[in-house]
Amino acid sequence: MLMQDMLEEAGCRVAATVGTLEEALELARSRTFDLAFIDLNLRGIPAWPLADLLQTRGIPFAFVTGYGSAGTATTHADVPVLQKPFTSQNLMTILARLRSRQPPAGR
Repeated sequence: MLMQDMLEEAGCRVAATVGTLEEALELARSRTFDLAFIDLNLRGIPAWPLADLLQTRGIPFAFVTGYGSAGTATTHADVPVLQKPFTSQNLMTILARLRSRQPPAGR
């Protein structure tokens, strides 16, 4: 919830917060959103299928993890990593990177 509060304070509208891979995949398939933050470990299940789906859909995303970039797959080596614990400034830096990867409006 801390992350959601930080994002809302930065003027973002948080579309959803989920705790399981199944919920995340369902939302990623059925909703439209600008970007995403993915915890690599969703209740003990690796979130790689979600990362693959977002990549296929062209939705910018970042990983959130306590394991650092060493825990990311080679296929997602260019994805920003928000290292836990993080500060508001860390989050804003990654948010700016994700926003710069969004397609132009109207596409």
